[in-house]
Amino acid sequence: MVEQANSYNREEIKGYGSLERLALDFLWTWNQNHAADKVWEQLDPELWELLRNPWVILQTISREKLEGTLANPSFRKLVDDLLQTHQEEEKSPTWFEQTHGSSPLKHVAYFSMEYMLDEGLPIYSGGLGNVAGDQLKAACDLGVPVIGIGLLYQQGYFHQLIDKDGNQHALYPYNDPGQLPITPLRKSNGEWLRLEIALPGWSLWLRAWEVKVGRVRLYLLDSNDPVNLPFHRGITSELYGGDSELRLKQELILGIGGWRLLDALGIKPEVCHLNEGHAAFAILERAKFFMQETGQPFAVALAATRAGNLFTTHTAVSAGFDRFSPFLIEQYLGHYAKEKLGVTLHDLLALGRQNPNDSSENFNMAYLAIRGSCAVNGVSRLHGKVSRQLFDSLFPHWPENEIPVGYVTNGVHTPSWSSIRSGDLWNEFCGKNCWRGTTEAVEKSIRNVPDAKFWQLRYEGRKALIEYIRLRLARIWEARGYPPEEVEKAKHLFDPNTLTIGFARRFATYKRPNLLLYDQERLLRILTHSERPVQLILAGKAHPADLAGQALVSEWIRFIRRPEARPHAIFLSDYDILVTEYLVQGVDLWMNMPRRPWEACGTSGMKILVNGGLNVSELDGWWAEAYTSDVGWSLGDNQTHSDEHSWDAFEANELYNLLEQQIIPDFYHRDRDGFPTAWLKRIRESMAQLTCRFSANRSVHEYTDRYYVPAAANYVERAASKGGLANKIVDWQRSVQQHWASLRFAEVKVETNENQHAFEVQIYFNDLDPKSVKVELYANGLDNSPDFTQEMTYARLLTGAANMHVFNAKVPATRPASHYTPRVIPYFSGTAVPLEAPQILWHQ
Repeated sequence: MVEQANSYNREEIKGYGSLERLALDFLWTWNQNHAADKVWEQLDPELWELLRNPWVILQTISREKLEGTLANPSFRKLVDDLLQTHQEEEKSPTWFEQTHGSSPLKHVAYFSMEYMLDEGLPIYSGGLGNVAGDQLKAACDLGVPVIGIGLLYQQGYFHQLIDKDGNQHALYPYNDPGQLPITPLRKSNGEWLRLEIALPGWSLWLRAWEVKVGRVRLYLLDSNDPVNLPFHRGITSELYGGDSELRLKQELILGIGGWRLLDALGIKPEVCHLNEGHAAFAILERAKFFMQETGQPFAVALAATRAGNLFTTHTAVSAGFDRFSPFLIEQYLGHYAKEKLGVTLHDLLALGRQNPNDSSENFNMAYLAIRGSCAVNGVSRLHGKVSRQLFDSLFPHWPENEIPVGYVTNGVHTPSWSSIRSGDLWNEFCGKNCWRGTTEAVEKSIRNVPDAKFWQLRYEGRKALIEYIRLRLARIWEARGYPPEEVEKAKHLFDPNTLTIGFARRFATYKRPNLLLYDQERLLRILTHSERPVQLILAGKAHPADLAGQALVSEWIRFIRRPEARPHAIFLSDYDILVTEYLVQGVDLWMNMPRRPWEACGTSGMKILVNGGLNVSELDGWWAEAYTSDVGWSLGDNQTHSDEHSWDAFEANELYNLLEQQIIPDFYHRDRDGFPTAWLKRIRESMAQLTCRFSANRSVHEYTDRYYVPAAANYVERAASKGGLANKIVDWQRSVQQHWASLRFAEVKVETNENQHAFEVQIYFNDLDPKSVKVELYANGLDNSPDFTQEMTYARLLTGAANMHVFNAKVPATRPASHYTPRVIPYFSGTAVPLEAPQILWHQ
């Protein structure tokens, strides 16, 4: 019998404060090679293994257990050493302080719909949250002053259950804030910080929560406040759930509420980074605050603040962008536009439309993000190209290569995804702080690892993965009422000496998770080979509304349940961070087979690099720029194919051939000492060439150097003197727009000698100031070289014509003069053209 007991005050127990500091800081999910894991394993090993949530352990542990463990000198020393080492780390200058300490960049506000930090905070779905969480962690390591803004979901993303027939079911456990490692934001008087957003008919009140990620803070907004109406409390109930109207309200909270939260905290970011278009309403709210501070109209405020806005798109197809009907925009933002921004509904809708005058066109959040930013980037080299094609309609007549979308290829936070064994190896050969600064020396250092250590790392990772699978499967089978002899079989499934292949992604048709099932009998022969067997581990969820994706899950379940396949393949249900960790630390080969070019980047295969795993993947996303034959294997021909069925058949056969003729033989061919020399050679090259290159350390370096620091300087310059420079930019934009139609070419003359072409171009400017444009010669690139652009020099005014001006240029005569075309583009120093002025005039 359990007697009711009064709860005890944990704060009174000596040493509890140190544990609370560890539990409420996500820094300890990776710092010091996961050393804090030992703390929670000692406090409650069973609960730690199940949940990996330190805060739950502290909330549920008995007083006797807590006091007894804290009384253990070795345990106290472990905790004290962790905190002492962290204090010393915080005193050391960071990479950002050393490199950009004198820059005007003080705060970067990073907006994202989801964040994947750890299993203890389930507010993520997949890739977008993975990137956001890993970038916050890397910003912490490097000292980049990033502040995250997101939403606290009451249910988060769904949990997956596979029934006896192989069908997926979605479960939505409740996220109890009291059991999450977060703290409420309060005012100095102890009152809970609340924010108000006016919705049609009622006010919505938002609570705010703080998440510590070392030096970085993540703030989460939550509508589940008792003062709200019931249907308002549920706005933040579920990630990517509900209808279009619910999504709009969530994005209003994220963008508008998020910027108001920053203001309430006294934070004035120079840079606003939109991780996808979901948060684009922050552009409007940031401009509104600038209007209030300076008295400037919306156009000037937007010109000033967009200088500090960066938009990162992760979408590879147009249908993936959030769109809202004009009716919904009017219903939720019509009053806001008129009363707060001082613009008409038409002008607001124009920011999110390709054609501002098409009253039926929906409002596109990506378009708003583009028109409110001074830089746009995709998340891989190929995705940058795809995005330029997606957005070319916003920049008519511009060459594709000049559509203003760059790229920063995603990376993963390497210390989070490395196993303890891998972390020890990297620390030994590359130093304990190799991920806290630049990584130029790491590639050389990791090459010094002996083959024996690489192979031991792989064996131990594979063995740990198999032990996890055996324990997990035995528990599941026992819970389902399987006979004891079947449960016992689960405890002996798989072999730690067998080639282990993993595939774990969201199950969607474009990701082609069932490509390997194209010829099931051939796959069975591969898996069950008597001398060179293969074991296959799959995991992944299909969106609850994606019936086609769920059918793919069911097809795999049916295959795995075939008696001849069952000993060689398994589907791990409820794919989450814990499953991911075991997989990326244990599999030998990671498979990824998206339909090119639908994979914007993909980061799952990056996570295995630090652990010595290898990749076989379609030449899409990150692998299109990472692949060489000495680091892994590839599918495809670097082209996009419209006949999907026949191409799938071709690539399935190509994949089987790769496995049978290259991959499996390389793994099992051993030298006299039992080492697979060809396999180990690829491991060495993959770890050396790719781990740093595709790390969040590199991507955050790149964002900081290429975008954050220049954007901060640009914003500060435009915002000075109450937006004086921004006012001039708006005048220039209006003049260009008003007079562009009257601009036209007159005569173009070319003289050619042996070495060069001399161009003279005459242009009628009519009412347009020649200083507001740039005249250029343009030629397409040859043999994969970049396009050629050269600015022409102003020569003179022709007195015999009204406002006709002459420009000259000389170019090498290495190609015909007919290859070069004069053009005119808008120009104002420090502006981003064509983002801020999309006009262009070509000589016909």
